[in-house]
Amino acid sequence: MDQSGGEQPGWKFWTQRRYVVTLLAFLGFFNVYSLRVNLSVGIVAMTSPQKIVTENGTQYSEPDFDWDSKTQGLILSSFFYGYLCTQLLGGWFGTKYGGATVYGLGVTTTAFLTLITPLTLSTSSYYPLVALRIIEGLFEGVTYPCIHTVWAKWAPPSERASMASFAFSGSYVGTVIAMPMSGVLAEHWGWPSIFYVTGVVGLIWACAWYYIVKNTPEDDIYVTPEEHKYLKESLGDVKTTEIVHPWKEFVKSMPLWAIVMAHFCENWGFYTLLTQLPTFMKDTLNFDLTKAGVLASLPYLVMAIIMQFAGRLSDWLCNKKILSVTNVRKTFNCTAFLSQTVFMVLAAHLMTPAGVTTCLVLAVGLGAFAWPAFGVNHLDIAPQHAGVLMGFSNTFGTLPGILSPLITGFIVTNRTADEWAAVFYIAATLYLIGAIFYCIFASAERQPWAMDKEETNKKKETNAYVNGALSIDETQAQQTV
Repeated sequence: MDQSGGEQPGWKFWTQRRYVVTLLAFLGFFNVYSLRVNLSVGIVAMTSPQKIVTENGTQYSEPDFDWDSKTQGLILSSFFYGYLCTQLLGGWFGTKYGGATVYGLGVTTTAFLTLITPLTLSTSSYYPLVALRIIEGLFEGVTYPCIHTVWAKWAPPSERASMASFAFSGSYVGTVIAMPMSGVLAEHWGWPSIFYVTGVVGLIWACAWYYIVKNTPEDDIYVTPEEHKYLKESLGDVKTTEIVHPWKEFVKSMPLWAIVMAHFCENWGFYTLLTQLPTFMKDTLNFDLTKAGVLASLPYLVMAIIMQFAGRLSDWLCNKKILSVTNVRKTFNCTAFLSQTVFMVLAAHLMTPAGVTTCLVLAVGLGAFAWPAFGVNHLDIAPQHAGVLMGFSNTFGTLPGILSPLITGFIVTNRTADEWAAVFYIAATLYLIGAIFYCIFASAERQPWAMDKEETNKKKETNAYVNGALSIDETQAQQTV
């Protein structure tokens, strides 16, 4: 990077603190999803028959926990009951106490609770596990909202989509690694090892995060004067503390509701596959636990790879002014959703191992183009409120995590291909609705309610000047005629 601090640093990313923050945020989301999806594979091992040998040499098989599909749906969705409750709080706490501080606290606490998960299952009752997962959800619920408070201080508009997309892709890399790793751990060391390993890895990350990452560039003694100047000039004075959130304006804002709708629809398909894909692979396509974990992770591997390209392409199109920021956001989001609609419908019809795997890989993978759109749209329309707005949209985006496993549990009672086809049709329909709504109402323009008085007055003066100039031109034209 040159002395202006505005160019890409090449492979020496560590010379610029904003890229170090981005990398550690990536690893943080890696842990966020490792801690979340471990139970999706773990519950398959916990409910699968295990060979037991008695003292007299008799062998028989029985599962550690005899939970039916509805009970498993309740357990898998319990995380999201807590997760739903702290979305707005996460944005508010991030605004008040610093996004980096709150983000670290959320991941650290979830990692510790994951570590002690096997201790809550010393009895046959599943209620302690449900309670623990709800508490984990409460703490992990702050992560997505408060990270937008971090971007408001660390991510210049010209790099916003690429930085945020790279960090968010950690979620999918975490899924890619955690799913097959959980299967291997369960096969060789038993299902408790899944929770021990993911919990310890999360705590190791927490130590690095708290030592390195600060809430603002001003708090970081290792930020160079050039980078600090560049961030200040590109971001302006983005206030993230002691601000008043215009809640009525939030509710009336159609661009915000476009983000909410996109968030809800994208998460419906994502959470459906995230929580149910290992079970689907095992019960419908007859894959063993390890193979199911590997194949279930493939869609997220593709998504993580595509997201790197999508974020950079989005920033490039905006910076080169090939398309307006609004049109870039709409193009990326709607293309992703329409592609997912098509491949979900195809998956419902094919129902062969190769066909279904290919369709789901493409459906989830192409969803990567949506995240540089609605995923950073909050920062476009109101950067100083971005944390709270992310919490607002992710509150609705969390509902699929609760509803989808429960509905799937009621639909897939006999675990037939037709039942799973209905699950895919629901996801496809929601993707289509999300594409239409976002195309009509989305915007990347800073909203009037997100401007301070100085900005509002300046805009009024500009409009008055332009209108005055047009009036003069019209008068002269009339006189000439």
